[in-house]
Formats: sequence, C-alpha cells, structure tokens
Amino acid sequence: MKKYKCVVCDYIYDEALGDPDSGLKPGTKFEDIPEDWSCPECGVTKTFLELME
Repeated sequence: MKKYKCVVCDYIYDEALGDPDSGLKPGTKFEDIPEDWSCPECGVTKTFLELME
C-alpha cells in the first residue's frame, strides 16, 4: 500500500487506512478514489496529492 501527501496542507492519504469519513474504505487505492474527492484537511482535489517515496 502506498501513501500520498497533499502539497498544500501536508495531509497524508494512506491507502491502507483509506478515508472512512469520506466513504473510502481501508485498502482503497489512490487511482480508485473518485475524481470529485477532496482533501479532508484543505479541500483541494486529489491532483494536489503526490506519491511519497
């Protein structure tokens, strides 16, 4: 599972944890997140999240 970091607010999206508050179950891969999802911290679209090395 991978992690992605929001470049605006540093929120971490962890595929293993998902985002249950937004309806994303644990194990939801980044590419499977709907295009209308937004960062729960700052509200930007998923295009502002970058893969963490």
